[in-house]
Amino acid sequence: MSWTDAAGLAGVLMILAAYAGAALGRLDPKGVWSLLANFVGACLILVSLLVADFNLSSTVMEGSWALVALAGLVRRAIRRPG
Repeated sequence: MSWTDAAGLAGVLMILAAYAGAALGRLDPKGVWSLLANFVGACLILVSLLVADFNLSSTVMEGSWALVALAGLVRRAIRRPG
């Protein structure tokens, strides 16, 4: 297994763990940990797509996933009182 495969699989596991946690009521989908897991997971998958096995539709999906999670993190940071 190459390092890009390992990065992609780690990303998939992070996103699945965040989804499972939210679906089972153990993780707030709008919480920092969920958003961070989705952002980092999507970025790891993007690395595997951009460095090793490019796929346009998957790259667009993961790029969008990362941007949505990043927007949620930024929104939380802005809303946080001084």
